[in-house]
Amino acid sequence: MVDLGATPPCEKFLSVAELDLPEPAYPLHLRVCEECLLLQIPALITPEETFTEYAYFSSYSDSWVRHAKTFVEDAVLQLGLTGDSFVVEVASNDGYLLRNVVAAGVPCLGIEPSVNVGAAAREAGVPTLTAFLDEGLAEKVRTEHGPADLVVANNVYAHIPDLRGFTHALRGLVADDGWISIEVHHALNLVRYGQFDTIYHEHFQYYTLLAAQRALAVAGLAVADVELLPTHGGSLRIWARPEAVAEPTERVAELLALEAEAGLHTVEGYAVLRTKAEEVRHDLLRFLLDERAAGRTVVGYGAPGKGNTLLNWCGIRPDLLAYTVDRNPYKHGKFTPGTRIPIHSPERIDEDEPDVVVVLPWNLETELTAQLRHIGAWGGRLVFPLPTVRVVDPANTEVGTR
Repeated sequence: MVDLGATPPCEKFLSVAELDLPEPAYPLHLRVCEECLLLQIPALITPEETFTEYAYFSSYSDSWVRHAKTFVEDAVLQLGLTGDSFVVEVASNDGYLLRNVVAAGVPCLGIEPSVNVGAAAREAGVPTLTAFLDEGLAEKVRTEHGPADLVVANNVYAHIPDLRGFTHALRGLVADDGWISIEVHHALNLVRYGQFDTIYHEHFQYYTLLAAQRALAVAGLAVADVELLPTHGGSLRIWARPEAVAEPTERVAELLALEAEAGLHTVEGYAVLRTKAEEVRHDLLRFLLDERAAGRTVVGYGAPGKGNTLLNWCGIRPDLLAYTVDRNPYKHGKFTPGTRIPIHSPERIDEDEPDVVVVLPWNLETELTAQLRHIGAWGGRLVFPLPTVRVVDPANTEVGTR
């Protein structure tokens, strides 16, 4: 459906010592299965290569932390979770979500493959196993702790090359009358708004509700409810249960109809993504070239995985983006993969007072516009590259489309 060339792994940030070494790059081609309509890329990089040590810490996003806290508060009430319940989160990262479960007095366990972020979770008081989930581990957890009343799998269902095995492992964790909450980026938004930067090697799949239904069914799970979320540029929260107890709500049928109307229940409906990706690429490059010709200083904010897809696809290097900044100290002093743009702490923007700040995690527009409002004091402007190149004057938060 779209060919984004070849890029390095999006979270493989380079140290100074690695700048003179070869850097592997892998094809980044999004494809759709003609039978099940699951969007996917070839599994060229294993999760072990990506997640044994990981550069992403969820707690550095204020809005994501609030999102997790609200989810836990609602789930405790709606599902009646108590001190006799058991909650498991798969890919629990640094404990950003489960710390709220701990605070609610509900027994829980995180399963996190990355050694460094799992250690941060344990330091925060969140029980965490350092492991990849598979059917064997699911059986072990169930034997030791009992079946889970709630299994949380936020932004991990797209990261699994063995989708069948992982789905069976989810079924192995959950009680026969339990719930599984899965959050994934919605392929409807990916296609409708040309969100090509969400395509990178960590993401093996991209889901419509229809494709998720078909994937879950391989392990006897069914979609009981679904919610549309604004996170990550538009996500699905899928509530799944064992088939014997799942009673789909009207929202399930309504969303399936919406996807069908958008053309995403046929292969042909995905063809527009290529054109939209090319339009964003050309528009952003024109903007950056114009700024350079005018002698204005342009820097970035954030160093997310999606930003590295954008930078590599557009061919943006330090001549057009002098540097970027990030709140995560793990990335400071390193360089973006492929494009080799230096990464500094956010204070660097205040020191340099650049003319333009390109926000790479554009999906956090509300949060980051508020954080960066002060750059308007020196006439600085914010630019959000997707779904179109939008220039924001943080002094009055007026948005214009180029």
